[in-house]
Amino acid sequence: MRTRLYVLLVAAALVLLGAPPAAQAAENGEWAVYPAASRIGSRPYFYLAADPGTTLTDRVTVTNKTGAPLTFRIYGADAYNTERDGGFAVRTSREKQTGAGAWITPERTRVTVPPRSSVTVPYTLAVPEDAEPGDHPGAVVALDERVEASGEGSVAVGVQRAVGARVYLRVNGPTVPALAVEDVALDQSRPLVPGAGESTAVISYTLHNRGNVTLDPRVALRAEGVFGRTLLARDLAKLPSELLPRQKIRLTERWTGSPQFDWGEVTLTATAKDVRESGRASFLAVPWLAAVVVIAGGAVALIGLRVRRRRLPGGH
Repeated sequence: MRTRLYVLLVAAALVLLGAPPAAQAAENGEWAVYPAASRIGSRPYFYLAADPGTTLTDRVTVTNKTGAPLTFRIYGADAYNTERDGGFAVRTSREKQTGAGAWITPERTRVTVPPRSSVTVPYTLAVPEDAEPGDHPGAVVALDERVEASGEGSVAVGVQRAVGARVYLRVNGPTVPALAVEDVALDQSRPLVPGAGESTAVISYTLHNRGNVTLDPRVALRAEGVFGRTLLARDLAKLPSELLPRQKIRLTERWTGSPQFDWGEVTLTATAKDVRESGRASFLAVPWLAAVVVIAGGAVALIGLRVRRRRLPGGH
């Protein structure tokens, strides 16, 4: 009798990634999670502000769009930027929460929502006395208790899906925007024979939010060759719309048509509210054939020098 090993991936489908959508509930087609309507109307997210040591109260609504009852676990989660593209994501229920996720306490941690109905759950958010000022993003998450199996053979993958309503919490106090461009590198790909093809380069860098507030970064790329000639100048598009506090992401940019023979520097300049920082990397572009010729010529010259030294009186 064969036993199937189930590997559980909790909250593998959180509907929280990418740029902030239009003002609507976070949903996956089967259920939606959103702030309960307030006196001033509907809210796309929770926008909260509090002093350290205070407690806020609010309500989250879970809507079941299917024809069968669904049971959810309700919990608070910290938010972070994904390494792949800087998208907005949250910690799973099994991960340790240290910010807003740890401070959120739902009145009910388990709810069953009837078909095509909604349930509203109150929750409190208790900000510790020693909470650092600034932004503490997170979410109130509804995790489907069902485990969906996928895969074949002796190993299957159990997937639990979750949807979360974003929480944008600011703890009152000094705000310090800070941004850094770190570890700039350039990886070049050139044809063996000069002019026999197009050169490309991949520029990689780390964008690091070193401050305590969420930033909307913009990055400009500039490459200069010998004598300061401008080889490339453009604004980059593949950037996160929100770089959360103390988060860093690794990004790349392809440079098609990079020089085959040049010596210069690439500069990445990141700007956001009240901040502007740059990172740089030098490069030397030499065609492979030229490099081989130079190395071979150097080796021949070195051998010739040694031969001449041996022929001179007293040579070794």
